[in-house]
Amino acid sequence: MSLRSPLGRALGRGSAKEGVGHWWSQRLTAVGLVVLGVWFVAGLLALHSLDYLTVRAWLAQPVTAVVALLLVPTLLWHSHLGVQVVIEDYVHHEPLKLLSLVLSRFVHTLLGVAAAVALTRILLGAPAMPAGLVAGS
Repeated sequence: MSLRSPLGRALGRGSAKEGVGHWWSQRLTAVGLVVLGVWFVAGLLALHSLDYLTVRAWLAQPVTAVVALLLVPTLLWHSHLGVQVVIEDYVHHEPLKLLSLVLSRFVHTLLGVAAAVALTRILLGAPAMPAGLVAGS
């Protein structure tokens, strides 16, 4: 006979309450993504053209760059949490599960750093592409 509730047995989280924090993080990042995603799509739709130079000029505005810098880690953290749940639920071989979780964290971190560097370069006006590769030159 177990003293645990049926929900506690189903969740398998014990008294550490680790699952609750993960659940809240996923919900909060989802809400953040709705707000930031609507802003991003509305901002793109408000542009007169979606060519490279127009979007780059839009992203070079300080407020736009800051909000985009908020969007990227929110998106990547939400993605990481979701991928983590899938790996924990469906990868049963422990060494492969550990490797998958480490690789997921590494890839999400790498993507976050790359996006932050790219947005910072755009904000500071650094050339993103050689002059011969920019459309229209």
